[in-house]
Amino acid sequence: MSEVIALTSEPSKYDRLIAAAQAETPAVTIVAHPCDETSLRGALEAAEMGLIKPILVGPEAKIRYVAAEHRLEIGGIEIVDVPHSHAAAAKAVALIREGKGELLMKGSLHTDELMHAVAASATGLRTDRRISHVFVMDVPGHADTLFITDAAINIFPDLEAKRDIVQNAIDLWVTIGLGEPRVAIVSAVETVTTKIPSTIEAAALCKMAERGQITGGLIDGPLAFDNAIDPEAARIKGIRSPVAGHAQIIVVPDLEAGNMLAKNLTFLSHADAAGIVLGARVPIVLTSRADSVRTRLASCAVAALFAARRRAIQVAAV
Repeated sequence: MSEVIALTSEPSKYDRLIAAAQAETPAVTIVAHPCDETSLRGALEAAEMGLIKPILVGPEAKIRYVAAEHRLEIGGIEIVDVPHSHAAAAKAVALIREGKGELLMKGSLHTDELMHAVAASATGLRTDRRISHVFVMDVPGHADTLFITDAAINIFPDLEAKRDIVQNAIDLWVTIGLGEPRVAIVSAVETVTTKIPSTIEAAALCKMAERGQITGGLIDGPLAFDNAIDPEAARIKGIRSPVAGHAQIIVVPDLEAGNMLAKNLTFLSHADAAGIVLGARVPIVLTSRADSVRTRLASCAVAALFAARRRAIQVAAV
């Protein structure tokens, strides 16, 4: 696992998150259907780094075959045997409901299959908060960690859903210890116009923040991406706010815009994009087969750190 070792010699935003998570007790993590090399290796490497304590849920014979084929050591790790990926998703969610784990991690099953089990009304992990996804991005040359939301779960969220999307992202930022975030509600332009409905929703979200319906962050919008992220672009447009030019959380109009933005940063700017789902009973680690080792570890670290800090807050409140 030379790549895991190498990341300690190249400090980055992700390394700081990983180090912070390593200082906490490893989170018991239910890994749904880790039946290919990438997903199984990712869980094992996160365990080796002290981020999680995995419980593997899937066809035991297949998991052991993959481990043997790729020389992965799974001795001492609990395996819950189920026949297929659909059963793995259902059982993983059931184990969380039974209090057997603090995190849920996607293996080699489809995201839709796992999220269907998570979102089931009677047997899933829903709360009163809308479930949403956050990309935690490490963009080369950019000073801050950058959150992009929602680019993976809610396709065309309405205003109420966007309120939860914003609050989920703020809660993550604050809980993992990054301070008070600057949140930009982005659209194509920075002026409010009926021709672009997302500008009206952006303005409404800012008013909701003023009225205490969204808390914990500084919010501005609508902002175009350039004047959200670049101080000079904001200055040229005459936009004066604590957020403009210095945004740390980017709230996109819809999944299409967010997904394209995140992938542009990943493939054109060579950014790393860790992913976590919020709003369920526990954080959910969503990884892709294309993710690097660093990205997989960062996803686990953010989720584990969020779970640990939330646990500490709950204990302190008792």
